[in-house]
Amino acid sequence: MCRNIKTLFNFDPPANEEEVRAASLQFVRKLSGFNKPSRANEDAFNAAVEEVTRIAQDLLQSLTTNAPPRDREVEADKARERAVRRFGSGEVTA
Repeated sequence: MCRNIKTLFNFDPPANEEEVRAASLQFVRKLSGFNKPSRANEDAFNAAVEEVTRIAQDLLQSLTTNAPPRDREVEADKARERAVRRFGSGEVTA
């Protein structure tokens, strides 16, 4: 799984269209191997991003859970803590 694609389900506030599109773009980039497609592939690439975005939005709207929504700040703090454990303190030295 691409590390840049974040979980979007069951958050308060819910994921917005921009977040879903960004995840879709990362997914299509990963599948295609293109960070930016050539002009010859641009239409197909953009169409795939739009379709994946639409499908992802449909998926997120159709999912249900009994779990309480996760707090974005709490989850961001957890991610920062994991990054510190994995990569070190995060302090930048000049």
